[in-house]
Amino acid sequence: MDINATVLDASAILAFVNQEAGYETVERCLQGEAHCSAANWSEVKQKIVGSRSGFNWLETWLEIESLLVEYHGLIIESVSREDAERAAERWEVNKSLSLADRLCLALGDRLGLPAVTADQAWGDGDMIIQIR
Repeated sequence: MDINATVLDASAILAFVNQEAGYETVERCLQGEAHCSAANWSEVKQKIVGSRSGFNWLETWLEIESLLVEYHGLIIESVSREDAERAAERWEVNKSLSLADRLCLALGDRLGLPAVTADQAWGDGDMIIQIR
């Protein structure tokens, strides 16, 4: 599958930031046109801030934000009404996915791009790239 243009799930971004399994795939995605829903971006910040207790989390976050958005050009996409409706429809099909997961998939649908994730609960699909 072509990874020149993708939608990144929070789990994929966190794998890249933490250099976990599959981070090389995410790095290649970031060299192309990479998008992230605002909901997933919020989840990334929540996880980074929550894991940095005792550290200067704001400084850490600003460095990570700069790396992803300014250096790599990650595009943060607003959640549209269409995304919200598609995410709601996916809940009926698969109740194991979080709202942020479903919004990531909906953004991928809207943009016609594959979604990249480290979350095994997503399973496999034509428009899903598993990095682990």
